[in-house]
Amino acid sequence: MTTQIRFAFLLCVAGVAAAQNATEQQPAAQQGRGQTRAPRYVPEDHRPPLFLRESFKETPKGTNETPVTAEFLTSPNLELKLYGPGKGDIQIVHHESPKDEPSYIWTGLCSAPCALALRDKNNYVDLTGLSKIRWRSKQAGFHVLRPILKLADAGWLVGDPGDGYTVDWRETEMSIGDMRWRRFDAEHVSEGNDGRWVEKPDLSKVDEIGFTDLTIGSGHGAGGSSRLDWIEVYGNPVPRSAGATGATRQH
Repeated sequence: MTTQIRFAFLLCVAGVAAAQNATEQQPAAQQGRGQTRAPRYVPEDHRPPLFLRESFKETPKGTNETPVTAEFLTSPNLELKLYGPGKGDIQIVHHESPKDEPSYIWTGLCSAPCALALRDKNNYVDLTGLSKIRWRSKQAGFHVLRPILKLADAGWLVGDPGDGYTVDWRETEMSIGDMRWRRFDAEHVSEGNDGRWVEKPDLSKVDEIGFTDLTIGSGHGAGGSSRLDWIEVYGNPVPRSAGATGATRQH
């Protein structure tokens, strides 16, 4: 009988201890349930909007090559910038044939390297995150069309990979985060002379966006040249009143 009493007493003590422990833990559990966790950041849920699209104005079919100027821009918010010793030779063209041929920018008459860029009058563009560039182009010969960026600190970059030869018009989408960059000499339209990749450039404030094939055109015919129908840039606008940064590091 004594043993049974002792066993019952131990069970009672254990039960009291367990109940006390549960009571002590209850406020802590309730406090944890009351806290709000920060939502997980999902980049795909924050895709940047369309920052600019330029398709250039249609010229009448059969129009001979015409030097491109700002009057061919469709967006009143954009400025046209031309670079390189061959900049005056960049043309806008609209052939009679093929019948579905668009008006397009053409570098075939550039007797020296040339480049074209677009500048939003009111905003820089933030090209970080899932930003991208899309365009419709057609290259001939060994010409490779590459994006160029002017940073807010006036430094220039040219991107890799570019868009090479294709038998027909092709739409290309380039993820900025997947690209590598070199310094770009906009005056001469060439790679920077240090020959190094730019490591993790600050693309949070980009001043101008454009393209170049870094070489001369071969003239009329089926030789080397680049054609561009339209270009789109996806990124977040940054008001120009916010100031200018854009430092880069190299390796």
